[in-house]
Amino acid sequence: MIKSTGVVRQLDSLGRIVLPVELRRSLGFSQNESIEIFTDGDAIVLKKYDPGCVFCGTSLDAIDYKGKPICKQCFSEIASYFLSGSDDQNPF
Repeated sequence: MIKSTGVVRQLDSLGRIVLPVELRRSLGFSQNESIEIFTDGDAIVLKKYDPGCVFCGTSLDAIDYKGKPICKQCFSEIASYFLSGSDDQNPF
């Protein structure tokens, strides 16, 4: 559900806007944090960037493995494949 904040900002010559500090604080945005941009019809939606699993895309239970997010399900499937030593269950 979209709700109005009552804040209006103008785009600068480079197309940038400044998000008010009160809004950033209330939504928990930190300095230098990545934000994902979506569109919904004629609306622009900003969301904290939450990188998903490199294999299936889910961000649920994702863990960092050598700098890459991998969900526990995919990690478990890959581990099972290598532990089994069989090509019968090849997940690739």
